[in-house]
Amino acid sequence: MKIGLDIMGGDFAPAEAIKGVQLYFESNSDDNIHIVLYGNTAATAPYISLIEPYRHRYTFIETEDIIGMTDHPTKAMKEKPDSGIAKGFYMLAKGEIDSFISAGNSGAMLVGAMYSVKPIEGVLRPCIVSPVPRIDGNYNFLLDVGLNADCKPENLVQFAQLGSLYAKHMLGVDKPTVGLLNIGEEEGKGNILAQASYPLLKEQKDINFVGNVEGRDVFLNKAQVIVCEGFVGNITLKLAESIYEILRVEKGLDEPFLDSFCFETYGGLPILGINKPVLIMHGISHAKAFKNVIGVACKYVGSNLTDALKAQFKQVAAE
Repeated sequence: MKIGLDIMGGDFAPAEAIKGVQLYFESNSDDNIHIVLYGNTAATAPYISLIEPYRHRYTFIETEDIIGMTDHPTKAMKEKPDSGIAKGFYMLAKGEIDSFISAGNSGAMLVGAMYSVKPIEGVLRPCIVSPVPRIDGNYNFLLDVGLNADCKPENLVQFAQLGSLYAKHMLGVDKPTVGLLNIGEEEGKGNILAQASYPLLKEQKDINFVGNVEGRDVFLNKAQVIVCEGFVGNITLKLAESIYEILRVEKGLDEPFLDSFCFETYGGLPILGINKPVLIMHGISHAKAFKNVIGVACKYVGSNLTDALKAQFKQVAAE
């Protein structure tokens, strides 16, 4: 298994990325997992010695360009082919790596996902899924959390299908419950999108739809997969992250449950509905996040989730 990692992406690159790789190697001795690092030799020189003891477990790919956070995504992908993101997606599309990760320009990551790897046939709109902690120590999955600000009812139906398969293959949940994020529990509540989506979700036999869930249910075990448009999902996700920042970091509250709100616990967010596993990280990621996201990528590849998604939507494409 080969996991591609852009070590030049993010606010603390390449130091934190390399430290994260070191942490991963120290905690995981599986020689079948090989990490392909995309970076600049001069920039990484002060830190690369940290992982030299594991030289047989990684390959270093030289890059000269860096797609900055302010670069126009589409333009940068065309004009900076020697960047880690461009090279990573090239190798992913060619099958030379099995997954690709970056904390760099998220727009460029989305462009690469959509135009290099491309959506699975039958998927109308790929989406980003995020785990959200539950008070019982497990996680729910919220999607979409930012890729699609405006949606149609059929998009939310597919998000439910994508999320259900993700929960099944990543957590081993056979028939995960699915809820529609809304302003009330009763059928008929909400805006036009919610009202139109509810009956479509209700009639889907391939998902376990349990009805509407409210904002106060997000951290409870009412629905393991929670669907909404990306505008609402992103606000919900950022609000959850702020809970950790305010109570744990700013106020110093020592509560284990709060630690599960820290994005570095899961490292990165996968884009669902594309032909290869791609994970996007926060630009402010530190070593812990890089270590953990490599683990998520390995689990994603090993789960055969992509094949399950292709099989699910093959029928949709044929209709």
